[in-house]
Amino acid sequence: MSARLTVIFYILLCLEAGIVLTFLPWAHPFGLSDWGDNYFLVTLAQKAGLPTLQRAVASGWVRGAVTGVVLLNLGMAFWELLNFRRTVRALGGEDAAEAQARDAARPE
Repeated sequence: MSARLTVIFYILLCLEAGIVLTFLPWAHPFGLSDWGDNYFLVTLAQKAGLPTLQRAVASGWVRGAVTGVVLLNLGMAFWELLNFRRTVRALGGEDAAEAQARDAARPE
């Protein structure tokens, strides 16, 4: 049971992070400020004395890189959805021989 919940929560985490970070660099939903002009980034750039950091994060190159990595994250979530049973068996410690025997005995 805990293996199933672990895989389900992993899939939900990948989907949530993927969906939010795919659109967050490009859109301004729910009153959020611009990707490169948010409070934490401005504070970090000022405290570190690196004003170029804010310009770099605001650039289209970094936005595209974040979107690309997030699309890989969404791909992992869909792969886990398609291979749910195999992942649960691997986390549960069931060996392959037991899994094959159980699956062969199951009526179609």
